[in-house]
Amino acid sequence: MLLRKWDRLPDNMKNDDVKKYYDMLSHKTANLLLKRIIDFLLALVLLIALSPVFIIIALWVKCDSRGSVFFRQERVTRYGRIFHIIKFRTMVQNAEALGSQVTVSHDSRITRAGRILRKTRLDELPQLFNILSGSMSFVGTRPEVMKYVKYYDPEMMATLLLPAGITSLTSIKFKDEERLLKNADDADKVYIEKVLPRKMKINLEYIKNFNLFFDIKVMFMTVIAVF
Repeated sequence: MLLRKWDRLPDNMKNDDVKKYYDMLSHKTANLLLKRIIDFLLALVLLIALSPVFIIIALWVKCDSRGSVFFRQERVTRYGRIFHIIKFRTMVQNAEALGSQVTVSHDSRITRAGRILRKTRLDELPQLFNILSGSMSFVGTRPEVMKYVKYYDPEMMATLLLPAGITSLTSIKFKDEERLLKNADDADKVYIEKVLPRKMKINLEYIKNFNLFFDIKVMFMTVIAVF
């Protein structure tokens, strides 16, 4: 979980804007190490404790609509590395071929079970496996698909200094993102030009304020937001 040396960062991350955030995190090595230890242990405990819930949801998804139980999608995490995020499937099979990679309110691709799973965030549970592998953390910046990462400006690349998170300040403040994009003629364009810059501003603030206590605060805020 410790930071790579500056000269080992990807070339597209080595700029003056990223260096500012890199220097902030380089003084928080103890927090970074503890974050990884807590992530691993908590994810392991939750996977064991919630195994009956996993089975119930898996059966529900399978019976509700045709297709696989899990949804896997390429996302971008720390240092620009590609990984496969895992969720319970909440949309019809091959939904990405039927529309945008962002979801809008009342999206016809969402299944009956999917609407409830999304609203309660239960579709995110399989990401505990992503945490165990080190691709994600409980709190971080929400991982984007490469399609949108290509639109990052130099400062936005600093969000890739930490692992992607299951939850984040942006997840809380943009929990109604689907509604924001509902009436857009071009959801992708609106997301890239209006939503993404606002989300990245919040993500950069998270890096500035990063510490374990702040992560715990974000986790509690997430629980409150869900309920």
